[in-house]
Amino acid sequence: MTQPIDIISRALKDIGALASGETPSPDEAQDAFDMLNDIIDQWSNEDMMVFNVTEIIWPVISGQVQYTIGPNHASPNFIGAQFTGSISGNILTVTSVLSGAVAQGQTLSGTGITDGTKILDSLTGAGGNVNYAGTYLLNITYPSPVASTTIQAYYQKPLGIDSAFVRINTSSNGQPIVNGGLDYPIAILALDDYNMIGLKTLNGPWPKALYFNPNSDSGNVFVWPNPAQGEIHMFAQTLFRNYASINDNINLPQGYSMALRWCLAERLMPMYGKASQTQIAMISAYAGQAKATLKRTNMKPMQSARFNDALLSSRQKDAGWILTGGFFR
Repeated sequence: MTQPIDIISRALKDIGALASGETPSPDEAQDAFDMLNDIIDQWSNEDMMVFNVTEIIWPVISGQVQYTIGPNHASPNFIGAQFTGSISGNILTVTSVLSGAVAQGQTLSGTGITDGTKILDSLTGAGGNVNYAGTYLLNITYPSPVASTTIQAYYQKPLGIDSAFVRINTSSNGQPIVNGGLDYPIAILALDDYNMIGLKTLNGPWPKALYFNPNSDSGNVFVWPNPAQGEIHMFAQTLFRNYASINDNINLPQGYSMALRWCLAERLMPMYGKASQTQIAMISAYAGQAKATLKRTNMKPMQSARFNDALLSSRQKDAGWILTGGFFR
């Protein structure tokens, strides 16, 4: 596990601002640290730099068409999770999930929980992106254990929603569906398509389409039609986490520390007056190669043929077409 100060020191040595064995001054470290966080912010907007997809799970509220996702978790209709867990050191142990799902990147709140506590990774939690009972690595080490308590967790506000489906666990007569329920795709609508819906509060059995408005802080999710039941699974690219201090722990896949080192060195050269064309070309080549390698690893396979999302909302292979007579507009 690497710390920002390690990446900063190596980047400054790469451009000749530090000699072997030297350490950056507090001002130098802070300037480089701010630039490092800016690079991480930028990478969240580059599709092939993102290495993980977050599965966001939340039960719909009957009669509720608008939901909030992000730090504004005081809203009664916010998208998040609630579970029973305890903390020892920097390890969260989840014993049961009451609603939603435990996911990497979630921020925790509750009795005895320190502000800014986030889930870095799954240890023994079952599954890949979405996990349940088990242990999880936190970004904060607690000096004293936190006894078992109910913990709220909220998701980072995603930059966008890539895809979604709704899981129906009960049939029309209220009986549980065998083998855990049926999944139906949900269309992801652009604003213009969402605006074309004449009756946005039309009642329906479950959501067939959603529109996501990211806003600046917390985003809003609008579902259509007005659902009676369902558990929504949304998929969004995971945002890179900004680091709180130069001694924070960085937990990234193989190759990312090297890419951060060379990209940071490239950005720091003008600040330190480095004008050697040979040095600039060398560091720029290393930075470009490091990013290209990660993008090749993260590249998505070509998407299979499918209907346009705007058409899916009226032509899905389920009984929802009865609500509109088969016509979307």
